[in-house]
Amino acid sequence: MRLHRPGTARENCLSAPDIFLSYNRDDADRARLFAEGFAAQGFEVWWDADLRSGEAYDEVTEAALRKAKAVVVLWSKRSVASRWVRAEATLADRNKTLLPCMIEPCERPIMFELTQTAELAHWKGAADDRAWQSFLGDVRRFIERKDAPTGDATELAETLVEIAEAPPPPRETTVAVLPFDNLSSDAEMVYFSDGISEDILGRLARGSDLKVVGRASSFNYRGADKAKAADALKATHLLDGSIRRAGNRVRIFAHLTEAASQNTLWSERYDRDLDDIFALQDEISEAIAKALDATFAPARTAKIDPNIYDHYLHIRAHLYEMIDLVGAVDSTAALVKLVPEFAEGWALHATTCAWASVMQPFAERPAMVAEAREAIARCLALDPDCTTVFGPQWILCQPFGQYLEQEQAAQKMMEHWKRSGVAEFCLPYHLENVGRLREASTVLREFGDLGSQSLNFGGYHGMVLWRSGRFAEGRALLEDSLTFFPGQRYVRASLVPVYLRDGDLAALDRLLDPATLARYPLHEYSWLTELAALVRDLTPEKVRVFLDRMHAEWASSGAIEPYLISLWSDLGQIDEAYALAESVRFGPSGGPGDVMGTNAYHTHLLFSATGQELRADPRFVKVCARLGLVEYWLTTGLWPDCADEAPYDFRAECEKYRDYPKDRFLP
Repeated sequence: MRLHRPGTARENCLSAPDIFLSYNRDDADRARLFAEGFAAQGFEVWWDADLRSGEAYDEVTEAALRKAKAVVVLWSKRSVASRWVRAEATLADRNKTLLPCMIEPCERPIMFELTQTAELAHWKGAADDRAWQSFLGDVRRFIERKDAPTGDATELAETLVEIAEAPPPPRETTVAVLPFDNLSSDAEMVYFSDGISEDILGRLARGSDLKVVGRASSFNYRGADKAKAADALKATHLLDGSIRRAGNRVRIFAHLTEAASQNTLWSERYDRDLDDIFALQDEISEAIAKALDATFAPARTAKIDPNIYDHYLHIRAHLYEMIDLVGAVDSTAALVKLVPEFAEGWALHATTCAWASVMQPFAERPAMVAEAREAIARCLALDPDCTTVFGPQWILCQPFGQYLEQEQAAQKMMEHWKRSGVAEFCLPYHLENVGRLREASTVLREFGDLGSQSLNFGGYHGMVLWRSGRFAEGRALLEDSLTFFPGQRYVRASLVPVYLRDGDLAALDRLLDPATLARYPLHEYSWLTELAALVRDLTPEKVRVFLDRMHAEWASSGAIEPYLISLWSDLGQIDEAYALAESVRFGPSGGPGDVMGTNAYHTHLLFSATGQELRADPRFVKVCARLGLVEYWLTTGLWPDCADEAPYDFRAECEKYRDYPKDRFLP
């Protein structure tokens, strides 16, 4: 196996290379994986990063490109903008040797949009990766051609120069709003400066047609890291500044910078009373829009007491860290009572009510749910375009049976709130619940490429990767997330089945150490300790005792969690899993034994990679029909991953159950 590196034309071009690797030099590390992977299969590969920046197209490169039997183009956001990569791809296309491959999500040059392209953005060099093996098969078919087509050398050179000298396509204007620096003497005022910055971001995103990077990405860049923001976020413009507060007075300095030239397009200092804060946010957003020749539509003119606004920002900043959600509801209720004309205050109150409701017993939820819905209605009556109201709308959807409503709320968050941290969870989680784990993984990878480092992002990304069958990657991300944020009970709970599957009992003991659990309790997932004890000492007798007890508990209530049939399947009891499903209703019973929490009664675990045997049985479709999934798939035409993996005609089976009665979520 050989990798061709440039020496002389005679050394490198006496024979035709099997593969010419075309890529942008900033992707050299990824290109090396492909070059070495091809070489390991016995292919002769020509690749080099050093010749990409030359003003004249090197004769060695030209000859290798012309003689290569296959030209593998690695599309990325950088190579798409490269004159030379586009030139190489164009000539390969003419010579019918083009084999394109996506190494990260990007928009290919329009002339290649219809060319079948391998998807290997996830590939890190694993020789047994299925997508990599499939791509190798395509490459082999090219290499096995006896006579690789060649083009006229003069035409080749002229076309290369023509394409390479063409100006790159214009970049879409993308603004990243960075967290303004807190210049107040009180370090605890960071929540205030972040809140103001976030409100400006929201106003700019909502009030203009500009593309604005989401808070979950741009707010990761602070201090010295702000210098990296433009490249990392692919932003053409940066809005940055500082905030100093003294009592009810605030001084904001803001400046807009063009990333490429580092020229300041606009800057201004504002000294205002805090009761004019909304008008000030509109003023700053309008100035930015004018600097970028965009249209901005101001919306808010109301004033708010500075102390109340400060209280609002404080609750919003710490909402997802709060243990006492009922206390948070009381705080936001007091807020909207003091300022009933504040639309965002009503949206925040709806959010606290919605989150608190899922942590209450079902018998106690109706009052809290009604309060959340009333808050949503009050918010939209004041501001029909309020973007922060989509979160509580999503939370209030039933865990199963309302998939279209979940999808609409998640999409609205993505469209209007520009990828907030909540949207980064809701959209991929919805995709999991309807069985589209591959798409969920892609969405999360795109979020990660944009620099998302929100509190729950890494842990949740790890969960999705693991559930989609990428077990090693998923475990690594989950463990990293728990190292940085040890209080995440969702991550800790997710690692229990990870360690059980891997047979890593030492890691399991550390995870479930009583002293650790006393500090970081599992709460609604505490039953996992019993399951772990059972699985690590698995005998048919113990499994039988466990299943009989569990069966008796749920049979008496007449209702179960959907994922429990997956648990039965994991314990090797497929027939009993489906027998159990026939004997009970999916959903809570309304009694004291019901499960609570944000994941309760959702369907995502039915599609985990560990449950292939469960889905391989046609009885699985009937379960999905009862949960409303079949109705969703047939209505939207958006099929789960298992539709193409089941050993039976999954779509035809769904058609049989088109009108099958759905289980009511509550009795």
